[in-house]
Amino acid sequence: MVAIDINVQRVKKVALCADCSRENCDKEDFGVIPGQCTPTLTAEDVTDFVMPYVNKEVESIMTAYELMIKTNHYFIKGGSLTVKQKENIFGRLLAAQSRPEQAQRFYRGVKFPNNVDGAGRQMYPIFFIPPYNDGKKLKTIYNQTPKTHIFSANMYELEIIRLLHLLAPGNTAVKNMVEKTLARLRTTCFGNADDGVGECFDTSLVVLRFLAEVAPKETVWISSRIANYNNHVEEKKRPWYAKWYFWLCLSELPFEISEPEIKKHKDEVMPWLTTKSAVMNSEHDKTIHPVIICVLRNMISKYPEYEYIKDRQPFISEKDGRLHFNMEIW
Repeated sequence: MVAIDINVQRVKKVALCADCSRENCDKEDFGVIPGQCTPTLTAEDVTDFVMPYVNKEVESIMTAYELMIKTNHYFIKGGSLTVKQKENIFGRLLAAQSRPEQAQRFYRGVKFPNNVDGAGRQMYPIFFIPPYNDGKKLKTIYNQTPKTHIFSANMYELEIIRLLHLLAPGNTAVKNMVEKTLARLRTTCFGNADDGVGECFDTSLVVLRFLAEVAPKETVWISSRIANYNNHVEEKKRPWYAKWYFWLCLSELPFEISEPEIKKHKDEVMPWLTTKSAVMNSEHDKTIHPVIICVLRNMISKYPEYEYIKDRQPFISEKDGRLHFNMEIW
């Protein structure tokens, strides 16, 4: 790959806790590193479960990031994969691992040399550095645009490693990634402390979802991330994305851990599965609203009395063109 000089772009200052202050840009410009890439794959390489997302008439390229997003959506909605499909996706995601020189360029760009500070905090990814995206942060699985690299970069790595563990938990390379990533997260404010400032709060929820998959027996640690959400969510002016991500976490945690929290949200969730409906106008609506409804379905179906809805899908009504869910007992 041709070497590209580092470009520098100024970004809007955002609120972060003291541990993450290097993302502020009071006097210095904020480094953005172009030229970092991840392996790409064609629609033919990825297998049929992603075919609705690609144009079959032209050769379609899907990055590891795009594959991560679409695989997440597919699983949340209840999709299953063949052994061949799992191996294919696993191999593509694993191949996206960043080279050491890519990681070092990223650390210099975010003014966090060697990814460690004097207190031993490792705030950024080790294995999967987000690829350059024309100066834009990579969006979350809910299509939320982060303002900081703390949120975007950690989301990218944790969601990929989470999928790798889901697809092949016994793989030696994955075990090593999980072990080192858990150790890294223990050093961070968003991963292991009470932290509700800015997007460290959002990043804490990404950590919670990661723990639900790779370390479900770490109940004390998991409880601390749940408490972090409860302690600070009321401080947020626009809490919807965080709430949706928290609900996603609750839908994937062991029920003995999530049940007390689901109970708190049940009165708010149930109308979306019974009487309410969602618009399906924009491409965002069409992509994200089915995912959110399936998250709510997955939450509520944890109750034995609602287990019968776990395989049901939301549907678009011919009468109003909106997305509905049917909880009637057939």
